[in-house]
Amino acid sequence: MNDKRFHSVRLDKEKCKACTNCLRRCPTEAIRVRGGRAHIIDERCIDCGECIRVCEYHAKYAQTDPLASINRFKYKIALPAPSLYGQFKQLVSPSQVLEGLLRIGFDDVYEVAEGADIVTRAIRERMRNIDRDDYPIISSACPAIVRLIRVRFPDLIPHIIDVRQPMEVAAMVAKREFCKKHDVQPEDVGCFFITPCAAKMTAIRNPIGHETSAVDGAISMLEIYGLLSSQLKKIPVDTGLAKATSHGVGWANAGGEASAVCPEHSMSVDGIENVIRVLEEIENDKLPDLVFFEGSACTGGCVGGPLTFENNYIARGVVRDLMHGCDITHPDEKVDVSYLNKYHLLLDKSITANKAMRLDDDIVEAMRKIEQMEEITARLPGYDCGSCGSPTCKTFAEDIVRGFATEMDCIHILKEKLKVMAQQMVELAKTTRE
Repeated sequence: MNDKRFHSVRLDKEKCKACTNCLRRCPTEAIRVRGGRAHIIDERCIDCGECIRVCEYHAKYAQTDPLASINRFKYKIALPAPSLYGQFKQLVSPSQVLEGLLRIGFDDVYEVAEGADIVTRAIRERMRNIDRDDYPIISSACPAIVRLIRVRFPDLIPHIIDVRQPMEVAAMVAKREFCKKHDVQPEDVGCFFITPCAAKMTAIRNPIGHETSAVDGAISMLEIYGLLSSQLKKIPVDTGLAKATSHGVGWANAGGEASAVCPEHSMSVDGIENVIRVLEEIENDKLPDLVFFEGSACTGGCVGGPLTFENNYIARGVVRDLMHGCDITHPDEKVDVSYLNKYHLLLDKSITANKAMRLDDDIVEAMRKIEQMEEITARLPGYDCGSCGSPTCKTFAEDIVRGFATEMDCIHILKEKLKVMAQQMVELAKTTRE
């Protein structure tokens, strides 16, 4: 299952028109246009799905597991993200969605919102043992943000809370409880996350902070929406399956985690460009009173993921309404302390920096290349037009230093060069006639 080169975000070269929309929006500058087609730099891609969202030609897509893949296992458990509830406008209770998943082929269902309840308590317990000098604590829930920090803000890695994502915790609990209840072997049971985004799929196949994922696959909400929607019409309003608190369900929306974990002195930011700006502030020690930071790559939180069906503003409202009908007990009281000892909730591997943006491992050589980049950048027009195939003039200079481009790939420099050559030819022609 673990593939260190796996990325859920993929490119369909046949559909790509080299329009540069994705080039400009990629938060880690992982996309280039070469030979009339976009190219994704694997080492820099964080699978945030921003390129999927902005591509007008649908040339970017997320590779997830097809629904039929659940048949690899004798027993199948669905792990619905709480953002799945927000996809159905007329939903009265999360139990309707849970019952619907059972009717389309799953043997059991376990709410990731319940996993969020457990994680909420685990984080709060963990924070009691963290020195205030190590604040702010940064959420590890959004895998795209964790990968962003690894690439662009490596100095902030120690601030990432070392507690597993709700998806992972839900899978561990669901599988163990199912095996105990039905007296079956763990290898016969598959746990499948119903995902709103590509980053979760990548987190399953290429986890950060632990060797292997407890989740066996991820199915896109877009794939499952039609089947589930048709089932909901036949299901009673409340089948009693939902067990998560309103706090766990609230993790679907931006701010839900922060509200449950650390209501005071916390900050929730959604939209990856906004998150980047705040991470810069944190890195520069401009937010000294901040205790907990929740960052969501998608606008609105997980309800705004690129694999969701419903408009994220509508979905947020649906989730808020559902929260009113859920158990309002705080996870500190609802989650038994035994969960913190019975399950391995903490990361077992250190999160390390992604060196993809380093010019060279040798500091002296890296400094030389930086100076070379600055000299090249000074010669460039500074339009950041993307016509060279790089997102900005600065990244174009970097590509030149790395040997992936030449200054003549800049259309403006080429134009000036051609002007000079044309003038020289005119002058040469005059000289020849004389």
